[in-house]
Amino acid sequence: MLRIVAGAAFVCLMAPLALAEEIKLSDVQLLGKRVFEDANLSEPRGMSCASCHDPRHAFQGNNASPVAAVAAGSRPGHFGLRKVPTLMYKAYSPPFGFYKDVDDGKEVLEAKGGQFWDGRADDLAQQVQTPLTNPDEMNNPSLEAVAAKIAVGDYADLAKSVFGADLFDDKATAMTKLAGAVAAFEQSERFAPFSSRFDDWLRGKAKLTELESRGYRVFVDPKRGNCLACHVGKTDSKEPTDWLFTDFTYDAFGLPRNRAIPANSDSKYFDLGLCARPGLDAVLPKEVARDSLCGAFKVPTLRNVAVATPYFHNGAFASLRDAVAIYATRDTDPAHWYPQKHGGVNKYDDLPANLRAGVNVKEVPYDRKIGQRPRLDNGDIDALVAFLKTLTDKGMD
Repeated sequence: MLRIVAGAAFVCLMAPLALAEEIKLSDVQLLGKRVFEDANLSEPRGMSCASCHDPRHAFQGNNASPVAAVAAGSRPGHFGLRKVPTLMYKAYSPPFGFYKDVDDGKEVLEAKGGQFWDGRADDLAQQVQTPLTNPDEMNNPSLEAVAAKIAVGDYADLAKSVFGADLFDDKATAMTKLAGAVAAFEQSERFAPFSSRFDDWLRGKAKLTELESRGYRVFVDPKRGNCLACHVGKTDSKEPTDWLFTDFTYDAFGLPRNRAIPANSDSKYFDLGLCARPGLDAVLPKEVARDSLCGAFKVPTLRNVAVATPYFHNGAFASLRDAVAIYATRDTDPAHWYPQKHGGVNKYDDLPANLRAGVNVKEVPYDRKIGQRPRLDNGDIDALVAFLKTLTDKGMD
């Protein structure tokens, strides 16, 4: 249901999202919503941005792919290479760059920000444009071709009212503006409602159960979960915007290889993450070794993580509990997670053997070895899972 009042759009998302209130959109955001939901913008037609970024599942999904970990493209037999990331809370991410930080008392340059798992788009407007022309996604021959479709579509008049009657005279410029409209929609409250039970707890309007409270304590404890090291929040703040549950940095976790991903059927293919980011050479500081970035992917927000299955960039785990448990026992019990090879365990097998040195093995809870006691026991893991489920915004499945 949509109604226009005094030049502003109010979008009722009560069904199927069951939100408690209407969300106000400006005209440019409404235009962005129309582009986002337009299934005529793929080639062949039938796939929209929302096909992979499903609002019922925290704006992520897989376009009904037979491979849970990656999305199906607009053409049969075409699949993405990575799990579709959520678009929620992405507007808070800074542009990609190498930012100064302090590690063990030393000043370092740390990769941070951008969009996609490897940060290859600086902002949301750039992010919008890439899938439209990717042959394994929406498969358009050019961005100008997308603008041409919109120019004869049923919301062309809305586009002209927002950007001017001559909008489509220059299709390239038009597409830049239309991508900006989608980015504006993605910066609306719909993508950052801060409506979870955790947010209500911060505001003093809800209580956590005993198990959820234990999970919170494990989450913030630097000697146990140490989750705040990457999934940040301010323990002295009751303001939800201080709890984004990501610092937008990059981490090399050394995940097990997901052999269900079609690209991984080639044993020589490896998704190297940040070190293979397009355009990296132009921004890579001389102090940072490229190989140190291999296997590093952007730290996702944990908001809505309970409805964001499967987990990690390669969709290695269908279970949230497994996604938490591997943090505790990845190195104390690697045989549980990785395949056997030559009588041993092939740890971090989603990376070439010569590029595994950058895997994070120093921070808690990773800092364990075979035979040592994990930082987290089964009760801690169950408690963390219970806590993470409090981060689901209202209206999510």
